[in-house]
Amino acid sequence: MKRHTIVEYTHDFLRKYIGEGNICIDATAGNGNDTEFLCGLVGSEGKVIAFDIQEDAVNTTRSLLEMFGLDEIAEVYLDSHVNMDAYAEPDSVDGIVFNLGYLPGGDHSICTSAETTIAAIKKGLTLLKPDGVMSVSVYSGKDSGFDEKDAVLSFLEALDSKDYTVIKNEFINKPNHPPIPVFIFKNY
Repeated sequence: MKRHTIVEYTHDFLRKYIGEGNICIDATAGNGNDTEFLCGLVGSEGKVIAFDIQEDAVNTTRSLLEMFGLDEIAEVYLDSHVNMDAYAEPDSVDGIVFNLGYLPGGDHSICTSAETTIAAIKKGLTLLKPDGVMSVSVYSGKDSGFDEKDAVLSFLEALDSKDYTVIKNEFINKPNHPPIPVFIFKNY
């Protein structure tokens, strides 16, 4: 039975917009699952650039990619997503994925923050091609900040509708502050 997690929901959504030969960014590599997923979508002619600030996350992501023979498609960097504009040109990226919060199974005190997340989203929006898509999975609760959630959602709500289309989704029957999937399209 399918559980309809935020990851499944986000992946189902992105399958419609990302394809062979595309360039994508995994802004928060974590355990590598989104990086692996994006590699499968873009194929051998595409490219995925992934970032994480934790060496364990980078190593785990690289190992996962090697295990599935995808290490030629993805480049994984021990760097902050705030620096993504040093790795891609403006208007060159088809899709960008963010999962906010902390590394699953990792140190909960190391997590994304409103300041760096918003800075990275701003840079990501300049990298997106017209009609490119960005997904931001916003986690909050006892281990992740409500401050980040509020700041990120406020920032996204204020984006000019002439330039971007922002779609916010919600799980309304899940307990304990469920994650919020948000999708941003760069209009053309």
